[in-house]
Amino acid sequence: MTLRAGLLGLGVMGRNHARVLSSLDGVEFVGAFDPAPSVPDRVHDRPVLQDLDQLLELGIDYAVVAAPTASHLEMGTRLANAGVHAIIEKPVASTAEDSRALRDIFAARGLVGGVGHIERYNPALRAARQRIEDGLLGEIYQIATRRQGPFPGRIADVGVIKDLATHDIDLTAWVAQQEYVSVNARTTFRSGRPHEDMVTAVGTLSGGAIVSHIVNWLTPFKERITIVTGEKGVLVADTLTADLSFYENGRIQVAWDPGEFRGVSEGDSTRFALDRKEPLLAEHEAFRDSVLSGKAKGIVTFAEGTRVVEIAEQLVADGLDRRIR
Repeated sequence: MTLRAGLLGLGVMGRNHARVLSSLDGVEFVGAFDPAPSVPDRVHDRPVLQDLDQLLELGIDYAVVAAPTASHLEMGTRLANAGVHAIIEKPVASTAEDSRALRDIFAARGLVGGVGHIERYNPALRAARQRIEDGLLGEIYQIATRRQGPFPGRIADVGVIKDLATHDIDLTAWVAQQEYVSVNARTTFRSGRPHEDMVTAVGTLSGGAIVSHIVNWLTPFKERITIVTGEKGVLVADTLTADLSFYENGRIQVAWDPGEFRGVSEGDSTRFALDRKEPLLAEHEAFRDSVLSGKAKGIVTFAEGTRVVEIAEQLVADGLDRRIR
């Protein structure tokens, strides 16, 4: 069966989605919707339409929503009412309330809804999760992430927490297979925008691991690092280069006087060879397969995406509450 897919939004991510959809096995890319006057008439030899109803009239099985976050609820609702499955770029909606509304309407109509948390498909993080499941680290003690870079001009309707830190919230819980049970944050507003542009967040997971996230739009270089520390060593994932390394605790026991601190020593290190499939392609393949089977498998569900937004809103509120007045 060949699925017919449409695209909503032709910004930076939308153009990447169009590229993948145009060559995705088992999928026919039928066209895109974007009302902006600057968009081309066609993309990958498919029409770009000014009215969403025109796209729906072409007959689509599912759609990718890569429009501004503020429009996610309206567009997602229209797709659901038309019986169209949807994968929506993260965050799933602007607010937790809107996210829950999308979650519920898709569930009520028996439609597959997915969220574009693309880091789950990064080869380094997928390999890290598998090795954690295999027991490479033993018990997880701590997960620390750093996601820094220059301000992206395309973002206008949310702050750095909902735009960037949502990646770290989702990937941390997913890699560890634990839920967040508490979070706190410190935020700053340095660029003259109404939304926060820098956050330092900490939290605790259900298995006892502690987490920290350093995220900002005010660094003149890009950094995407996840460090997972466990009882047997440390995994370091760089999602910019899709590299994964393991630093093992030393096998030689180093003991101090009784009553003194006993720590770890430096052991072997390994840089893993990984299958570097493009994360966006892997994301699309998983969503395509979920639509074909009618069951969400290997995707970030609307329920999971909603929980991420709920945690993000707690961080935003906590950061505001703790500012010195």
